[in-house]
Amino acid sequence: MTYDSVIASLRPLLAAEVRAELPSAAADPGDLEQAVWVRLLEHLRTEGPPAEPAAWLRRAVRAEARLQRRTALRELPYGLEPAADPDAVDPERRVLIGERDRALRSAVRRLPGRCPRLLGALFSPHDLTYREIAGELGMSQGSLGPERSRCLGCLRRILPSEVALTARRGKG
Repeated sequence: MTYDSVIASLRPLLAAEVRAELPSAAADPGDLEQAVWVRLLEHLRTEGPPAEPAAWLRRAVRAEARLQRRTALRELPYGLEPAADPDAVDPERRVLIGERDRALRSAVRRLPGRCPRLLGALFSPHDLTYREIAGELGMSQGSLGPERSRCLGCLRRILPSEVALTARRGKG
């Protein structure tokens, strides 16, 4: 059985399985279908055609639907962010965004060690590569990820106290 014949024989079954899983999948049918095709192509490349293509396809559709459900539960939509045009945002919103940005910059400046410089380089508008950042900070490229993780952990601990202080000041 050739790869083309496997794919052609599974196309109608895949469409039916995706329709059956869709009510619980919390996903777009095209995305679910595409994810299963990618799984199949990976399987064909590493292991060849499945021994029982129909059973394999059913398991793959269910697994992808589960994965997409779990992902949908964890993902949070972004809140409304200001438009690119500052004039398109009302003045009150601009002030709140400015306060949030100042609090974030203040918290980053108080981070220990190389964290302020590292986070500044990571969020630079110049879109620096890890190699450029490592060279700029004089550290190995492999240690950037763990260092970034530690810095973000520190920032997470600092920010709740910043938010609490700001909220108390506003109520007083």
